[in-house]
Amino acid sequence: MKQDKLHNIKETGFNVPDGYFNALEDALLSDIKLKKMASDSGFKLPEGYFSTLENTIIDKVSIKASTKVVPLFRKRALIYISGIAAAVLLLFNLSIFQNKPTFNSLDFETVENYIMNENIGSYEIASLLSEEDLLEENFVDYQVVEETVETYILDYLDVEDIILE
Repeated sequence: MKQDKLHNIKETGFNVPDGYFNALEDALLSDIKLKKMASDSGFKLPEGYFSTLENTIIDKVSIKASTKVVPLFRKRALIYISGIAAAVLLLFNLSIFQNKPTFNSLDFETVENYIMNENIGSYEIASLLSEEDLLEENFVDYQVVEETVETYILDYLDVEDIILE
């Protein structure tokens, strides 16, 4: 609403139900009588209830009734199960089922990588060879083709390996 037309308003906009003020006095008196009657609810507390309430609660909570504990796994069943598991594990680890590798089944690169990565020196390799393997005759009779050595060096050795040794 605009402020310049406020002086023209004749009504407030609030309405009171018909007969409201005629029945107001009776409604107030009935509320007062109802409150007087409802003040006594009919429930009574024993004397000293709140002074002993804390001790009573603590006594009920602190009493622990012994309960029977039923274990999920009994010792006897656990021993049987672990014995069966050990027998199955032993069965799979027996040497009957294992295939031992032979010298012919080893790959050349696998042996070379093992020797390079495990830092095995010439003394350890020499200890594996017998005196017959180290005879000069075995080395003299063996013919090495120059191309084979060159190919091996280019394919399998790094420059750092050659320099460090």
